[in-house]
Amino acid sequence: MAKRTTKKPAEKATHRGGRPTAYKPEYAKEAFEYCAIFGADDKMLAKKFGVAESTLYLWKLKHTEFSDALKRGKDEFDTQNVEQSLLKRAMGYTLGGKHYPADTTACIFWLKNRQPERWRDKQELEHSGDLKINIVNYGDSDE
Repeated sequence: MAKRTTKKPAEKATHRGGRPTAYKPEYAKEAFEYCAIFGADDKMLAKKFGVAESTLYLWKLKHTEFSDALKRGKDEFDTQNVEQSLLKRAMGYTLGGKHYPADTTACIFWLKNRQPERWRDKQELEHSGDLKINIVNYGDSDE
């Protein structure tokens, strides 16, 4: 009769399963710079890091330093570029000897966002008087 051998139970794996993350802590700084300089969106960032957008989304959920870096970078780009461009359009500017006059749409947009209490499209309507309702019965009558 053949002798049976008993196998020892396998040791538990140290990882939780799935593929290990490709995220590296230095990505937070890289992402900040990429957003601040180029105005990168999530699609551009995913391409830069060589991952799917869904992976980038997971990184934002799991790594607060990464998520915060993206927010700060995008905010810096918006402040330094988009807001300044809008202000130039609202005020008018000269570039290369050519003058570009103020754009009224840009002015209105700027003022509505910077001074909403003074420039919002809200109309205050005040109603006064009594409301009287007369019910007239044109149907069958008892008379």
